[in-house]
Parts: sequence; structure tokens; C-alpha cells
Amino acid sequence: MRTLLIRILAFLAALTLAVPAMGQGNATFDLAGPALKVTVTRGAVSLPIAQVPGLRIGDRMTLSADLPDDQSARYLLVLAFLRGATNPPPKNWFFKAETWNRKKATLEVAVPEGAEQAIAFLAPETGGGYNALVNAVRGRPGVFVRASQDLFQASLDRARLEAFVAGIARVEEAAPDRLGAVSTTLAQTLAIRLNADCLSRPRALQAACLTQNRDGLVLQTGRGTSLAEMLGGTPTQLAYSLAATKEGGAGFYSPYISLARDFARLFGVFRSADYQYAPALAVGAGDTLRLQLNNPPSFQNPKSVLVAPLPPINAGPPPALRAAMKDAVCLMRPGLALALDDAPLVFATDYARDLSLRVVLADGRTVDLPLRADAERGGLVPTGDVAAIGTAAIGEAVLTGRWGFDTFSGPRFPLQNGAPAAWAPRPDNAVVVGRDTPLTLQGGASACVEQVSLRDKAGSAKAVEWKADGGDAIVATLPLARVRPGDMTLLVAHYGAAAPAQIPLKGQSEASRLEGFTLYTGDTDGRLVGARLDQVERLEVAGLTFTPATLTRDAGGGDRLVLATTGSTGTLPTGTSDARVTLHDGRVTTVRATITAPRPRVELVSRNVETPPVEGGVTLNLPDNALSPEARLTFSVRAVNTRLSAGDAIEVAIADDTATARLTVASGALQLLGGDVAVGALVPKEALGAAAVGPIKMRLVQGDLTGEWQPLARVVRLPAVTALACPAAGACTLAGERLFLIAAVSPEETFAKAQAVPLGFVGTTLEVPRPAAGTLYLKLHDAPDDAVAVTVPTGKKKGR
Repeated sequence: MRTLLIRILAFLAALTLAVPAMGQGNATFDLAGPALKVTVTRGAVSLPIAQVPGLRIGDRMTLSADLPDDQSARYLLVLAFLRGATNPPPKNWFFKAETWNRKKATLEVAVPEGAEQAIAFLAPETGGGYNALVNAVRGRPGVFVRASQDLFQASLDRARLEAFVAGIARVEEAAPDRLGAVSTTLAQTLAIRLNADCLSRPRALQAACLTQNRDGLVLQTGRGTSLAEMLGGTPTQLAYSLAATKEGGAGFYSPYISLARDFARLFGVFRSADYQYAPALAVGAGDTLRLQLNNPPSFQNPKSVLVAPLPPINAGPPPALRAAMKDAVCLMRPGLALALDDAPLVFATDYARDLSLRVVLADGRTVDLPLRADAERGGLVPTGDVAAIGTAAIGEAVLTGRWGFDTFSGPRFPLQNGAPAAWAPRPDNAVVVGRDTPLTLQGGASACVEQVSLRDKAGSAKAVEWKADGGDAIVATLPLARVRPGDMTLLVAHYGAAAPAQIPLKGQSEASRLEGFTLYTGDTDGRLVGARLDQVERLEVAGLTFTPATLTRDAGGGDRLVLATTGSTGTLPTGTSDARVTLHDGRVTTVRATITAPRPRVELVSRNVETPPVEGGVTLNLPDNALSPEARLTFSVRAVNTRLSAGDAIEVAIADDTATARLTVASGALQLLGGDVAVGALVPKEALGAAAVGPIKMRLVQGDLTGEWQPLARVVRLPAVTALACPAAGACTLAGERLFLIAAVSPEETFAKAQAVPLGFVGTTLEVPRPAAGTLYLKLHDAPDDAVAVTVPTGKKKGR
């Protein structure tokens, strides 16, 4: 079967596409060709071609061929302007230069009114060859319009690829230990497909692995219909389908190979006794366009005419750049790189120039900081003297610059700056010794805090854990568990500041205070309210012993301690009594305990999950209590200790209560069946948002009364598995999207032969063990204790 497929592919390729077989060296654009020297003048400004993303009517172009002094073959350099697929250009839109004649070797041409595309040709001199070229272009202008568009886009892709390869080479030579981190940054910045498996190889082999199969690394961002798709035809479609199989070379055919096929088919109609047309990529560097060929040019009839793209005409305004930064960052932070979202050409070409960050300061000054696009660091890097800004706060920071001839402004970056001395403790915060105490500082720039430490009377300092709380506040957790009351100093160090801020504090001891204990009959835990409840060892009431479970501290400085028991509280009499409290130091005291009637609650009766259908026959068998974020969960509950009414609600939340939703009768998400049973329905992603991952819980809400939380289900993000290909022997290949959600793959439910998936893996194919009985088992990051069975229609190849 394999041999038959390969023969069919080879026959169709030779018959309809005229593309040589793999391995003959002409399937990719890796053959260095001649170069063109081009400058463009608009008004009084002249730019080299590498800085020109697009042309305009009236632009003056200077064009010549950069050929060696001993060039023996005579080339005609032809510049042509096009005006649409169905509108042949006039003959006076064609300009030629005789590259061997110094007086006639350079073209100086203005872009004519009505032109939409520009394209350059290098044609070997033949009698009448120039007229044949003009007639070919005018005869089918649409072919060359499409050639100019696709070759220009492919040239930009090539520029991204070369920037990636050059970056890998620099890092390999200068700091090979940083190759893993830098290659990931380069791939993200330049939109390059990164082979994460290469990073697990020995360091000496990583760079070569990352840059092999180079054309296949380029992600086709924003490219439309290919020429082959435009031409259509059953043989072409079949050849492309076969090329997608492993037997046909899947994983090796690249965007450039597809482009070579396109043009082989496209330009085949123009092949004559004198000329055949050969596409070339044009990669700019300064005023030079380096031509990259996919086939050696022929100087025997039919001679090869090189077709090279030039920037489009009237290409539109500069692209709208977007900052890839949501949280504020500090301008003074070492290694600052301002990340852009989906802007690979800023880093792979010279189109963006004169970049600067216009910083408007709170003191009224405006400072322009020059920027440099650095793909290895993943953003725009300040090159000016950032320290000259000092500690002035930032009001606004906007990117400005030029895109070719045009100026642009934006985006805005969330940058912070400020003086360390601006920090001050929140007035209601008490510094209590004897335990770790949170302290909120306000008034400064949280993104600029480098380190927080606490210095005692003796002068010794200890690092303090802290986290940002918005842009102008931080919460520091002071390590005071073994500290006595007295004076101390909090040190807050800023990026770029010579000395840290010194904030004097006074540690105070907090007296134990027990305000009351509340227990609902039927509950296994109660709530003790007071202060310094971390000293509580146990509480005894009505013959039951309660031990500490969870301690929380509210903003006012009070404590709430949950104490749990293993005994039954369902038969306790309601009312108040004294409870005995024992502290860790052995002291015993009493507190008023209130035992009330049972809280209203609901118990899960049944649930049903409707999973969205998956194309291709793929099935993922989740445990009974699990569902995907997009699945619809319908469940029924029975009321306990209460009756249900139309004003009641079922509250659903994730484990940490950061995302909640209320199902009510009024919203239609809850329906009552009598006064005892209710049926609710929700889609986790719609009801709880993207945070709906992991266990979700429910409770009954009746006015101001809330029931106990009850487990409802587990939300598990699922990979989109599309195919499983298994050769006659060896491992299989699992294909799909979001494969990074998989923690491990096993051919057996016991996971005795599990294969771990690297954390952070972002590939679309994964080598997996061969399933023993047609089913693979997955461990997902969101459900590490469950085995998820996946059944995929397997594509096997059979050898002879």
C-alpha cells in the first residue's frame, strides 16, 4: 500500500504540478540567486527597500541588478506594474535595463497612476525575449498579480524564519545554556513552530534540531487561499491529499514547497521555446533584495526568467500594534522588554524604524526613550538612559515610530515608576507579634517593588513574602511567629532606586479574645469568633470535642476559626451554654456556645452530562462526576430541613469561591418539582467563566440563610483529539489541539507503562504508546487521579 501511494503521488506530481521528488534539492527556496539594489523616494525622503513595506502612486524607485563583475550571462532587468487580474497593464508600464551596459543598467521609475502591484523580472537576453515577456504578462495579468502577492507574503515568512535561525545560532555560540528559554521566546515573537522535543536532547544537539526542516517551522499567519486551491482540479486535490499522509511525506512539505507547486502549475502555461518562469523570494537587507530560488536557473532554451516580488502598492495604513501586557511592569526593571501581540514583522524586518517610547510623567515632563526590537528578549527594549527619568510617576507611555514612510502612534503600555518613600502602611493594620501577620502598604508602584525585608532591633534582616494588590498596594506577610513586641523596620527596595524605603513599625502582642461559638445541629463543624484564635487547641461542648480546622482573619483584625468534630450533632438540643476552650499553653477558659436548628441544605439526587459532539468518531470517556467546561450539566437535588419556594436559589461555585453563579426560578436555570425537589442546569464555562476548572460545589440559599456546600461535579478541560496514526510497528502518533492538557498517556488503565507529557508542551502531535486494545488512557492535569479512556479511529499503515 505504501509503495502504491508513493507511485501515485510521484506520477501526479510529475504530470500536473511539475514538482521534482523530495531530496533533489529544489523543493525549497534555499538556492541563493542574484540580488537587486532598490531605493524608494517619497517626497524628500529616500529609504532602502528593506524599510519599505508598501509603495504609493508617485513614489520614485531606483532599481538595478547587483551582479558580479565577471557575470557572463546577460540579464535584462524588467520592472512591470500591474493594475488588476482582469485589466492588462499598458505597454508603457514596462521598463527594462541592460545589466551589462553601465549606462543602461539602472532604472529610475515613478509608480504610475492606477498601478496596484509591482513585480521585477531578470530575464536572459534573447532576441525578442523582452516582447515575449511583456506579451505574457499582458496576456494573463491575473497570474502575475497573484504571483506578486504570494511571493511577497512568502518572502516575509522567509524573513521570519531567517531571524529565528540567526537568533538560535547567536545563542548557541554565546550562551548555549540559555537556548531553551531563548528559543521559546524567539518562536513566540516571530510566530515560529517550536519543536519542544528538541529541548530534551543533549545540549550540543539542540540548536541543530530546532532549526532542521526550516520551511516547516514557519506558521502561516494571515495567509489566504493558496494558488493551488485557486486553480483547483481533482488531480491537484488528490496529490495534496496524498502529500498529507505519512507515506506522502507529511511533516516534510512546507509552505515554500506548496508555493513551488503553485507556481510550477501556474507558470507552466507560459513555457515557451525561449522562456520559462521561475519564482524567487526576495528578502530585504538595507537597499538589497536577496533572491532565493527553488530551482537552478537554466541558460539553455527555455531559459529561466526569475520572477521577484516588490512591495504592494497602496497597502494601507501601518498595522495596528497591540501590547501583549495586561499587568503593569516597572520601567526601571532590568531586562525590560515591551511585548507586542502578533507582530512578527516588527522583529523580522526593518519596516518599523525610529521606535521610541513617549513617556508622559506626572510632574509634567515628556521623555522619549529610543527602543530596539529584540526578538531574543521577546519585545521592544529601551536603549536610552532610563535612569534619567528618576523616580517620577508615569502618567502615560505610548509607542511611537515609523512604518516605512508613515508615522504611527500606539499602543499604550502599562508602565509604572515611583519613589520607594511613597509606601505607607494602611492605618487600620495592626502589627501583631506571635504569628505571621499581613500588612498592607499603599501609595507606591507595586510593579517596581524588587524586595521586601524586615529588620529587627539588632539590625538583622529577614526576607518577607509579598504580593501586589492592584497597581498601588502590596500585601506583605510579616514573619512574626517568634518575634517579641517592640520596634522594627520594614525595608522596601525598588528597581532603579539606590536605597530602600525604611518604614518604622511597632510590634504589639494581641490578647486572646473569645466572643462566641455557633453550631448548627447536623453540621460537623462550628465557628468560633474572636482574636488570637491560633492559640486554641480544642473546644468541648455537650459532650463533643471540636478541634481547629481553618483559621481566617478579616480586615478588622478579628479571627474566625472553624472547629470540626467526628461526633454526631444531629440530636443536640438547641439553646445556649458554656463551652470549655483549651489553649496550646494549657490555659482553660469558657465561651458562650449557641446551638441552633439545622441549616437548610440540599442533597444531590441525580445528574446528567450532555457533552458537545466531537467530529471524527473520537470519544473521551470521563468519570461519572466529571464534565468539560462546554458540556451541559443537569442535576436534581432534594431539600433537607426545609421546603423549597420560587424565591430560593442554588448557588454554584468553584473550590476557592472566586467564581460563583446563582440558579434561580426567575432566570429559568432552576425548576421546582413540588416543595422538595429542584432541577438545575448550567454550562460551567458560560455560568462560571474560564475559571471553571476543578471541583465545583453547590448550596441552597433561602434569603439570608445559606446551606452547607455540597460537592456537585468536577470540571475538566479536555484536549481536542483528532487522529491516532499507528504504523505497522513501533509507537503511534496522536494528533490534536490543546495536547498540553494531558499529563500522561498509557496503553493500559493501570498506567503501569505510562508516558509523561512534558509540562508546557504546545505541539499538535504526540508520540504515544501503542494501545493494547484499541483504547488509550489519559491522565489530565485537571483530573490527575482519574483515568480518561479515549477511543480514536486509528489510521494504520501496512508494510509489505
